[in-house]
Amino acid sequence: MDKKYRFNVFFFFLFSVFCFLFMSCTFDYGETSSLERMLPDLVMQNVEYVRVRSSDPIARIQAERVERYESQGIMKLEQFSFEQFGEHSEDINAFGRAGFASVNIESTDVFMDRGVRIEINSEDIIIETNQLDWRDGPQTLVSGEKDEVYIYQNNGTNFTGIGLRVDVRRRTWEFSGSVSGIYVHDENEDE
Repeated sequence: MDKKYRFNVFFFFLFSVFCFLFMSCTFDYGETSSLERMLPDLVMQNVEYVRVRSSDPIARIQAERVERYESQGIMKLEQFSFEQFGEHSEDINAFGRAGFASVNIESTDVFMDRGVRIEINSEDIIIETNQLDWRDGPQTLVSGEKDEVYIYQNNGTNFTGIGLRVDVRRRTWEFSGSVSGIYVHDENEDE
């Protein structure tokens, strides 16, 4: 499986899992006031969800608190983390965490905030920033416009940029502000 496919599948899979986990619950209590609409329809504490395929775990999502708001079409997760396992659950291929996340149930867009860290082993990359916004339709990952983003690789690549935008389909990375650091190009890397 090539890197491009694994990277695309990773993001699609991660956010599909969020939606799958919570889409099966709906509650209809009739007419509600505007104050009641601000209250969550469902609250869960210390949530752990493991997705399994053919008896092998493929992903795990954990959160200290999950709130689902039917009228707003969102879920809010506090102190959450996720793991995506490699083939036959041998190793963890990807790991991520954030202090807060908001998931749009319909579009599967995810906004992560309060210290985001994503590690993708198959891509040998670590991304750290204050906030990231995954937009599922165009498959883009966007940081805050003025947020510093730190990117690391085991080969010595280590740089910081302002305002990251990643187009996963095209495999392009761009920054809206200054970038500094070291980028190491491996000779045997695929172009």
